Amino acid sequence: MTTKSAAAAARATVYGYPRQGRNRELKKAVEGYWKGHVTADALRATAAELRRTNWLRLADAGIDEVPTGDFSYYDHVLDTTAMVGAIPERHRSAVTRNALDGYFAMARGTQEVAPLEMTKWFDTNYHYLVPELGPDTAFTADSAKQVGELKEALALGLTARPVLVGPVTYLLLAKPAPGVPADFDPLTLLDRLLPVYAEVLADLRAAGAEWVQLDEPALVQDRTAAELNAAERAYRDLGGLADRPKLLVASYFDRLGEALPMLAKAPVDGLALDFTGAAAANLDTLASVGGLPGKRLIAGVVNGRNVWVNDLAASLSTLGTLLGLADRVDVSASCSLLHVPLDTAAERDIEPQILRWLAFAEQKTAEVVTLTRGLARGTDAIAADLAANRADLASRTHSPVTRDPAVRARASAVTETDARRSQPYAERAAAQRAHLGLPVLPTTTIGSFPQTGQLRAARADLRAGRIDTAGYEERIRAEIQEIISFQEKTGIDVLVHGEPERNDMVQYFAEQLTGYLATRHGWVQSYGTRYVRPPILAGDISRPEPMTVRWTTYAQSLTSRPVKGMLTGPVTMLAWSFVRDDQPLGDTARQVALALRDEVNDLEAAGTSVIQVDEPALRETLPLRGADRAGYLDWATEAFRLTTSGVRPDTQIHTHMCYAEFGDIVQAIDDLDADVISLEAARSHMQVARELAAHGYPREAGPGVYDIHSPRVPSTDEAAELLRTGLRAIPAERLWVNPDCGLKTRAWPETRASLEHLVAAARTVRDELSRS
Repeated sequence: MTTKSAAAAARATVYGYPRQGRNRELKKAVEGYWKGHVTADALRATAAELRRTNWLRLADAGIDEVPTGDFSYYDHVLDTTAMVGAIPERHRSAVTRNALDGYFAMARGTQEVAPLEMTKWFDTNYHYLVPELGPDTAFTADSAKQVGELKEALALGLTARPVLVGPVTYLLLAKPAPGVPADFDPLTLLDRLLPVYAEVLADLRAAGAEWVQLDEPALVQDRTAAELNAAERAYRDLGGLADRPKLLVASYFDRLGEALPMLAKAPVDGLALDFTGAAAANLDTLASVGGLPGKRLIAGVVNGRNVWVNDLAASLSTLGTLLGLADRVDVSASCSLLHVPLDTAAERDIEPQILRWLAFAEQKTAEVVTLTRGLARGTDAIAADLAANRADLASRTHSPVTRDPAVRARASAVTETDARRSQPYAERAAAQRAHLGLPVLPTTTIGSFPQTGQLRAARADLRAGRIDTAGYEERIRAEIQEIISFQEKTGIDVLVHGEPERNDMVQYFAEQLTGYLATRHGWVQSYGTRYVRPPILAGDISRPEPMTVRWTTYAQSLTSRPVKGMLTGPVTMLAWSFVRDDQPLGDTARQVALALRDEVNDLEAAGTSVIQVDEPALRETLPLRGADRAGYLDWATEAFRLTTSGVRPDTQIHTHMCYAEFGDIVQAIDDLDADVISLEAARSHMQVARELAAHGYPREAGPGVYDIHSPRVPSTDEAAELLRTGLRAIPAERLWVNPDCGLKTRAWPETRASLEHLVAAARTVRDELSRS
């Protein structure tokens, strides 16, 4: 039972909610605006209606305090850049002419101006736009978005809490602007930024905000004493403001560690903490510092990043322990619900009993409300909910869906030798050069080609029965023929079949592996208007039959040039899925690796000489705390090698990574023992090439020269200059020429032009090398 004071205090809240709408209305409106089919007023009206719908849905579910400001047309960090006036000089005139168009120019670029760099939001698959700052950056407050959205919620009669990216996290996520020395530390701008935050807070207070949430997830990472001192100063200054709302500092994704005592003592009014997974350690740390007397605690006890139902009894026990550590304890998910799909009720193809194991944003909201009621009124008030929850948890634990003895026996029999190539790289490289006969600076692409409306329509027609399998496959064959023909005419050296049959680089494989569940409507934002449907990893993994051999060998039959086989690696299969939480991730990765190993071996047996196993998620899944990283990298690199080590020396293994910070995993990249790696590099101006060189990376690499996440077409001269920059770090005999990432999201006209320029740039630089 709980006390009357707890009953009076406990409230339900969340930090953020999926933005897209039930039918991805935001995506359609934004892309319609880009194409000129939707007016700015219509886009704003769609956005306002989505916000209204979300807030009312939360309130109807029993959420006492709704978040505002978490909604975004593209990215909440980019919104913060606009809020503090940190507009890059190259975008300033566009923003001045038209704020909305300038906003999208920063996100996507234009033909004349490059966009901001994009990278992963901590260890999630969400991407944010990296702020560009320098010694001359002048911050100015623009609180219009935050104030406007708060007023919208208040006008509905709701209790609302604005949510902002905190000033310390904003600066720690930033990078030196182009032309600024690489050793410039954006955190030195803190004293310049804090008055701008003070102005925004005052504006929100004047607009009716009682509380404002400042998100500081960067503090869960390993931080220096100087960085922690900066955070302490920031909240001493902001907490000491006379004209401010109550301040709630939020952190999530991991344990706060040494930052928690500092925040507990800061003159703020409350903390919002994650108590799930590794962040459960926050409870002991909080107790060790004496809790938060006189302050509010929002306890994130419902996992906001995975889709399994909450163990209500365990969470209620945690909440009961926390009651004695703060003046008031409220209940929330561990982080914004942006990272999970909207509603399980839309899923008609998942067996009903299995569906009861799952909780998307709506179900997690209901769990938060149930736990709040249990905290306030006692377990008797939620006895039926607890009983149903126990039954669901037991159903999953004992289901034959989750365990396959044959898969477990095979994984247990793996030896260290199974995860090693038969010959060292130098010998393999010589065999591959002789076998493939490629020119210096060989050109290739990352794998996918544009997924046209006709292709998507053909898949929809097949699902709906409007065309049969034979008709669909004829459409795929025609697309592959066109893609191979284009690449040959353009002069690309190592071809791909373009992946027209694939809906998504993870989902396509998940649908053909045992142990996975696929959703119809489980959309989650990856970046901007790019939404994915992460599959759900529910049981043990095996591959019943080949998944890619047929279309790869068909493409190879159309050309004498090598065609790459294309697979998604085991770490990325986990990272871009909702993983099972009932066994160690390394065990699941080994199962996936063995299934993919069978596919690699079958591709080689069918005559494929180049096989790419993509691992873009290797960096993003890196634990946020350094102490946890060695164990992760051990099983992650072993899983990749287990996938790829069963081939002959003259079969060339490629891998690919994109949109992450690679400097701190260069040794792990080396440990993968891939023959060739392609990496994102265009937006970061070949930074990764320099990092590979500094490490002494001995194998071949293709730092990208074409930013595929922007509609702009790079010129031949621009691509050639990036190649020359790459050559200053990587010798010509080990340098490949390729885009940053797959071309699935691009249109054919820009793809054709960009790849033609890419090939022309390679030829230009080859000629320069031959004359030098």
